[in-house]
Amino acid sequence: MKEPKDWKYKSLNTNGFHTVIGPENSICKQTYVFRLNIDNNQSYVLDNPSLELNGVVIEGEIEVNSGNEKYILKKRDSFYLPAGEKLLISTKSKVVVFIGGAKYEGNGDFFTRKFDLNISDINTVQIHGEKPYRRDVFMTVGQYDKASRLICGITSGDEGMWTSWPPHQHTKDMEEVYCYFDIPEPKFALHLSSRINGKVEFVHPVSSGDFVVVPEGYHPTVAMPGVKSCYFWVMAAHNCQNRRYDLSINDPIFD
Repeated sequence: MKEPKDWKYKSLNTNGFHTVIGPENSICKQTYVFRLNIDNNQSYVLDNPSLELNGVVIEGEIEVNSGNEKYILKKRDSFYLPAGEKLLISTKSKVVVFIGGAKYEGNGDFFTRKFDLNISDINTVQIHGEKPYRRDVFMTVGQYDKASRLICGITSGDEGMWTSWPPHQHTKDMEEVYCYFDIPEPKFALHLSSRINGKVEFVHPVSSGDFVVVPEGYHPTVAMPGVKSCYFWVMAAHNCQNRRYDLSINDPIFD
């Protein structure tokens, strides 16, 4: 698990709640990632006594019930659930939800967020880079949202182009996991992993349902022609005081 060649995980597409990544089966110390698959006309009660959770609808449509409030969430919509609270998730169709988690430190309240790249909120919607590495970034849990350790979002690059370029790392402050979707096989993107300036230690081909951990080092991606590198990313701070989005350091060789 210590070497970049071991940092890719395949999530299960069978019905139920699956732990994909956590300290028990990966090099990550702070970050958890789960996958929830619900069949037609079923429901699931999501709760965790110690983790804050950020869920993103990857396929289908769900109704979530928190207390007396109900919300309809469609593809790429999201929710934040503090530890100790329960969320009833219901659906009339097959659903996939990716869920990031981290230790809850008492800071964070339940909320939902509709995916919309056209809203004028720089804390939620951002454009990073320029061609050939321009990408849209939508914060599902942003730096200025109330949360304990999590900062999460959805990134989508341009077809056949790079994302997370120039290569950057945030080893001292944050762990991260990239959770790929909307890249059905045999289509693919490439996730590059390295702990060394100016080098590539390992390249993972990735498609929908593949997760790659970033416990340290650089992690740019590039998609094959006609494909967008698209992923839900989950960052967890080692220290809740350093829960910030602006602590990354670019590789000086490519900066």
